[in-house]
Amino acid sequence: MSTDRYTSPLSERYASREMQYIFSQDKKFRTWRRLWIALAEAENELGLKNEQGGPAVTEEQIEELRAHAEDINYDVAREREKLVRHDVMSHVYAYGQQCPKAAGIIHLGATSCYVGDNTDVIIMTEALQLVRKKLINVIDELSKFAMKYKGLPTLAFTHFQPAQPTTVGKRATLWLQEFLMDLEDTDYVLSTMKLLGCKGTTGTQASFMELFDGDEEKVKELDRKIAQKMGFSDCFAVSGQTYSRKLDIRVANVLAGIAASAHKFSNDIRLLQHLKEIEEPFEKNQIGSSAMAYKRNPMRSERIASLARYVMSDVANTMFTSACQWFERTLDDSANKRISIPEGFLATDGILDLLLNVVDGLVVYDKVIEKRLMSELPFMATENIMMDAVKAGGNRQELHEKIRTLSMEAGKNVKEYGKDNNLLELIDADDEFPMGLEELKASMEPAKYTGRAASQVEEFMEEFVNPVLQKNKGLLGVKAEINV
Repeated sequence: MSTDRYTSPLSERYASREMQYIFSQDKKFRTWRRLWIALAEAENELGLKNEQGGPAVTEEQIEELRAHAEDINYDVAREREKLVRHDVMSHVYAYGQQCPKAAGIIHLGATSCYVGDNTDVIIMTEALQLVRKKLINVIDELSKFAMKYKGLPTLAFTHFQPAQPTTVGKRATLWLQEFLMDLEDTDYVLSTMKLLGCKGTTGTQASFMELFDGDEEKVKELDRKIAQKMGFSDCFAVSGQTYSRKLDIRVANVLAGIAASAHKFSNDIRLLQHLKEIEEPFEKNQIGSSAMAYKRNPMRSERIASLARYVMSDVANTMFTSACQWFERTLDDSANKRISIPEGFLATDGILDLLLNVVDGLVVYDKVIEKRLMSELPFMATENIMMDAVKAGGNRQELHEKIRTLSMEAGKNVKEYGKDNNLLELIDADDEFPMGLEELKASMEPAKYTGRAASQVEEFMEEFVNPVLQKNKGLLGVKAEINV
């Protein structure tokens, strides 16, 4: 680790090595060479001729390019770039030094965006596929948690005020549903990813029309062949010099959506940890506070929220970049894209690893959950108690007023005097309610008040979650490594 210059915390602390490699210089330059080979192959297959009528790109030249696709001579490229101040042409030169027979046909007819933009799309696609894999594993872990606790009653909150009970598992399906929506968005954007192809300096393909003597069908086929060779179904139909930066907005929005879902999840876990009902994993030797040795801070959930805020705000970069492109292109996108796209992916990767770690190790304190629920349940049971009293001959309106008055008295005992909730005892002492204390206590079965929560969990898993997991079972089993 370098200590004498700035390095990104995303690389040192948060993002996985796998995601870091996707955005590495080595990955970029190896992809450039793959694209140059694809271009040469396509030009050869389409019968591109030289001035003498022979093949402009030969099999021998292509074989030479293939032979040096991986052993990049970075030293030569670096020295050349110092001289010409152009990264693409420096690597064309370096590749040509290794492939003297093919040196003259590398990058034939192309602009810098041929390798730059096509590589950006390829890298974003691979990064989205890694995001997708980890997201599916988050869904898998959460589904196990939801099913395990599908029937465990817990106090639900609206406005963070006690509301009707739900179950721990049902609450987890709310998190799950948002991650499933994120998966749908990811799949949609992946299905629309297209290469720039070979469009030339202003998107007109004029240089290739010149190469192919005005044969439009061959120029169109060139795009299709390159897309196929690089694993894509198609190229953008029209472009300026670059692919539309609107694509970057779509990609960043997917990442921001995942970040928003993760942030909501992490907020809920932090609140539940405050209530001592559910805690994120806490390792044996972990220190919660430098001053307060007893503390168990939800630091991983806090880190999720922190990274998520960055990813959500990062969308603005892509929107400004897209909006500020003039006509067929301006270069004010470049510096911003070099930062915002990789950093957005690296941060999202860190979020997903944290999610996997937290969900896999969530600790549920069912006794605490039960105690809090039981302290509030008498208030929630009053409607049932009132209905039973009406069945026994009571007046609904009069009983409602009685219940309201007794509830206010019990609430005052709890909030002002710190006493236990004694609503059941107050109802027992009132002659207008025919049931005794034991009968009232018997009605305090939490499962009676959770409605269809457990069934909803089962149905949600069966109809929505399990089909996704079954379809993607080959991607399951990812475990996250947390550096700090």
